Amino acid sequence: MTMWQIVILASIACVIFKLAGYLVPPRVLDNPAVSRIAELLTVALLAALIGVQTFAQGQEIVIDARVPAVIVAAGLFALRVPFIVVVIVAALVAAGIRALS
Repeated sequence: MTMWQIVILASIACVIFKLAGYLVPPRVLDNPAVSRIAELLTVALLAALIGVQTFAQGQEIVIDARVPAVIVAAGLFALRVPFIVVVIVAALVAAGIRALS
């Protein structure tokens, strides 16, 4: 199976999952437990994505300039700094570390 076939199959699967979501009856979504799980699942998936993008390069775990940049971004978010400022400062931190190393 080629990479393009895998991408196309994954895309089709995503569309099917999205359409299946519309078939779920509203009474199921009104359940507080289901609602809470859906909220927490979103946060967990986003955290996993950030972790993989920060610490992984191919099949290896790598600690490089991305780690301090994410730490700085998290600190700025905690201080409620506007998003564009967080992105710019984190990019400058990563660029500065890469320039020095």
